[in-house]
Amino acid sequence: MINVDLHTHTSASDGRLTPRALVQLAHDCGITTLAITDHDTTAGLLEARHQAQQLDLRLIAGIELSVSWSQTVIHIVGLNINPESLSLVQGTAELRERRELRAQKIGDSLAKIGFKQAYAGAKMLAGEATITRSHFAQYLVDQGCAKEVSKIFKHYLVRGKPGYVATQWASLEDAVSWIAEAGGIAVIAHPHRYKIGSQMFQNLLNDFRQCGGQAIEVVSGSSTPKDTNKFCRLAQRFNLFVSVGSDYHGPHQNWNGLGQLSSLPDYVEPVWNNFQDTTFTLCH
Repeated sequence: MINVDLHTHTSASDGRLTPRALVQLAHDCGITTLAITDHDTTAGLLEARHQAQQLDLRLIAGIELSVSWSQTVIHIVGLNINPESLSLVQGTAELRERRELRAQKIGDSLAKIGFKQAYAGAKMLAGEATITRSHFAQYLVDQGCAKEVSKIFKHYLVRGKPGYVATQWASLEDAVSWIAEAGGIAVIAHPHRYKIGSQMFQNLLNDFRQCGGQAIEVVSGSSTPKDTNKFCRLAQRFNLFVSVGSDYHGPHQNWNGLGQLSSLPDYVEPVWNNFQDTTFTLCH
């Protein structure tokens, strides 16, 4: 029996574990098919692939892209991609530049309320990785501002709070096209998290399908059985494949982790049934 997790993060973006360590942990948790989907980067895939080959674990090359749609930030996961696709490489390079600019602005905003070293601290935690709000959150936890990263987000880093910086990310059309041109399948990540109404979400699904999107994540580390049923029904209605992913970032997170996801209903079609067997060669 396969055990699948198609949404995870490593230290190449804002995960706590190195790619090698994440693959090892996934294997130890009984996962047989794993996708690494770091934010706007594929930098961890080569190290992960070497470890996966040693463990006979099927590794799916992936990525998670930030999208601006109708004044809402949506995350689109790309699965079974060619990491060296030119359009994907160019597009993610631009997104990382926007992340860096946003980080500088977040640092400026937090400095105004007394956290003078927030940017430097977040950069130190990120190292060579793509910098994200999670690095700021972890820095503030380390400074004793709260015990949990989630509380830092709630009080400082979400819309309406002093460290929030609005950013224009990729368009939905661009993100889906980058994934398609890389030979992959575009998936709407953790749909239960978006604070939009039912009709607006259906508008998103319409736009997503028109752009060439093919799947939706119906089981997530933070979703409920009610969420799963709701989005499985929408997947049927909009003729979408379904995906599962823990959105694992590390042992600190407070939702279901590796190997703990619920199974899919049998009336939906899993996205992994449509993966090509091609294994892309990573040269970098």
